[in-house]
Amino acid sequence: MPSQPFESDRGILHPREQARHRTLSRLLPGPGISRFVEWYWIVEWDLQEPYVAEVLPYPSVNVTFEQPGGAFVNGVCTAKFERELTGRGRVFGVKFWAGGFGAVTGLDVGSFRDQVLPLRDVFDDADRLADLVFAEEDDVRRRAVFEAFLKDHLVAADAQYELVRAIIAAMAEDRTITRVDQLTERFDLPIRTLQRLFRRYVGVGPKWVLRRYRLHDGADLLARGQAAELADLALALGYFDQAHFSREFKDQIGLTPAEYATRNQAEHQITYR
Repeated sequence: MPSQPFESDRGILHPREQARHRTLSRLLPGPGISRFVEWYWIVEWDLQEPYVAEVLPYPSVNVTFEQPGGAFVNGVCTAKFERELTGRGRVFGVKFWAGGFGAVTGLDVGSFRDQVLPLRDVFDDADRLADLVFAEEDDVRRRAVFEAFLKDHLVAADAQYELVRAIIAAMAEDRTITRVDQLTERFDLPIRTLQRLFRRYVGVGPKWVLRRYRLHDGADLLARGQAAELADLALALGYFDQAHFSREFKDQIGLTPAEYATRNQAEHQITYR
């Protein structure tokens, strides 16, 4: 499985700025669940003024329990995710491994890409699950409630899911992989088979996943002030040149790489001076 840093801000846009408006904590999954769930994330806020939190999502399905709100399945989001935080609220989220939700449910995850569905639309016995989750006093117990529910829906070993996990791990960990043909060669798969597997289990195509991981890398380095030369960064991430990287970065994030780095540097000075 990919070894993403558990406490990483990867995927969170303007991380220092966000940290001033909400709290974020994470929990690892329990035994038997870690094959499908990567981690639990808990966001809480209590604001006098609204704040829009921005995330460049992972290629993952998330289940969220929201106060106020209910329980939802969030399909893979192909655009920048924005959520206005107002007043007081809490979200207890379940981040599945890429492909994990499709393996548990047997669903074609591509069918609800960029959609948010009530949890009961996927699990017909989930009507009271949100109430049971938030009836508990702490997040460890909330995790236990969800895992007891999920264990009733776990499936037998799935060779195709394990193959998807291995491919995802290579994408996330090996920065030298910048093209889909490198994956088809490494795993000895026809491109159409790879595309079919990713639609069924992940919800998006392999090229999109690869580009998303490399954008995560770029945004993370820029936010931490560790990318001095944009031209070198673009080439390291597998882009033809700086112009291609800048265009895709702005299309996905809304700022050019230089603008994003400047804004994060300004926030760093505000936070730590």
